Amino acid sequence: MSLDERAPTVTGTVFPPAPARRPSPGPARAVVVVAPLSLTVALGLWGIRRKNTMWGDESVTYQLAHRDLSQIWHTAQQVDLVHALYYAVMHEVFGLFGGGLLTLRLPSVLAMSVAASGVGLLGLRLAGPRAGLLAGLVFAVLPQVQKYAQEGRSYAMVCALVVWATYALVVSVPHRARWRWAVYGSTMLLACLLHEFAVLALVAHGVTLVVSRVPRPVMRAWSAAAAGVVAGLLPLAILSAGQAEQVSWIGGPVRLQHFLVAAVVGLACTRAPLGGRGPVRLSALAVPILVLPGLLLLIASLVKPLFVDRYVLYSNIGVALLLGASLDHFHRKQQSSRSVWIAAVAVLAALVPSSLSLRTPQSRSDDVTAIGAAVREAGRPGDGLLHLSGRHRILTAADPEDTRSLTDLALAQDPVSSNTLAGVELPAREIAARMLDFDRIVVVRAAGAHSLTDPREEAKTSTLRRHFRAYGTTHVNGARVTVYVRDRAPSPKTGPRSDSPGASGEVR
Repeated sequence: MSLDERAPTVTGTVFPPAPARRPSPGPARAVVVVAPLSLTVALGLWGIRRKNTMWGDESVTYQLAHRDLSQIWHTAQQVDLVHALYYAVMHEVFGLFGGGLLTLRLPSVLAMSVAASGVGLLGLRLAGPRAGLLAGLVFAVLPQVQKYAQEGRSYAMVCALVVWATYALVVSVPHRARWRWAVYGSTMLLACLLHEFAVLALVAHGVTLVVSRVPRPVMRAWSAAAAGVVAGLLPLAILSAGQAEQVSWIGGPVRLQHFLVAAVVGLACTRAPLGGRGPVRLSALAVPILVLPGLLLLIASLVKPLFVDRYVLYSNIGVALLLGASLDHFHRKQQSSRSVWIAAVAVLAALVPSSLSLRTPQSRSDDVTAIGAAVREAGRPGDGLLHLSGRHRILTAADPEDTRSLTDLALAQDPVSSNTLAGVELPAREIAARMLDFDRIVVVRAAGAHSLTDPREEAKTSTLRRHFRAYGTTHVNGARVTVYVRDRAPSPKTGPRSDSPGASGEVR
């Protein structure tokens, strides 16, 4: 008996097969959001204290955020106007959670975690769930992302806002709803108010839309939002231009190699057919935001040096998206997926030394905690204290106890009462006269600091050279601390003369 003969006869109406149900995007979306966020939080909390140290820029945040909002505003009229909004935000954070080292850095950890989840969602929308997950995870482990996730400065917040503004842009293109463009514009403006160079991401977004050939109504909507961002930023840009001396320390591109490596790796990824979906392609979004902000900053640096890698930290969005999509592409090619994952594991292993070093005090250009400790160790009660130059007084201001027993010989008005970062110094002649009243002076000189033509600095150095000799020097990360003694001093351990006004710590 054949199989056909044994098969039962089926009668009745035959229905067409039901269409396959598309899997719900809910679980995939949750994984794409939660996994990068969790990894970034874990990496951010790992070694977040850096052995209870902070560096100079963080010290500025710490000190200014502890001032009243009115004092922050008055200080911003003279210096650091570009960071005024961030200091105000951190002032409120300190008021709610206390002003400790963890509170200083946790907002950056959280902001970078939100940025990682946003990168994941961008990848999901542009190239699918696996590409989104990989992009978010790649973003989390990038050395620059790990570094600034643990820093008490505004860059992680700016990066997070640019990520979500970019996501709002991608979502707004097909829907065209006005409120979506309002969300995009508001998010971009907030990022720019936290740091002006976030406006370079706006240029990248415009190029993305042009390359994507979006309809004219979309370009008009973006143009209106971009005009609002520029108009909102313009007053800050004009006022802060008067404080351009603050970036005079930039002699050339700072850590340019990080940007170049990311750009080369990202552009190499575009050789693979990344695919994608929707009116905005992944490469059309990722390449401009990866390359253009840094490139524009380098071009501007031909006139005035401005390039610092952290100013365009958000360009890592592009390299993360391109790497995530490339890994997804090679995974789908079964014949090469194993070698790709072996290479990925090798890269992660190579990042371990970098990740470890980022969590040490030596990973930053200076260590104000160590500098203050060296001053405390070198000084004796009643000794004089001198900063070369005066603007580096911030290096010893992290802990007032480090300098409490010393007399700051050049200081006329302290930073808080003068609404400045480093205080106001006495005239050159008075500084020299006060120095001669002391037999021991602890001198703090920032690493790489050059002699200034300011009369005050000339008075300090010439008086030291003519009337004092170096007794001992301590080198720490970012500075050197030297004890100078008068040639006529009976002993290096002798403090100020008993008849000097500095003997009682009095400030004249």
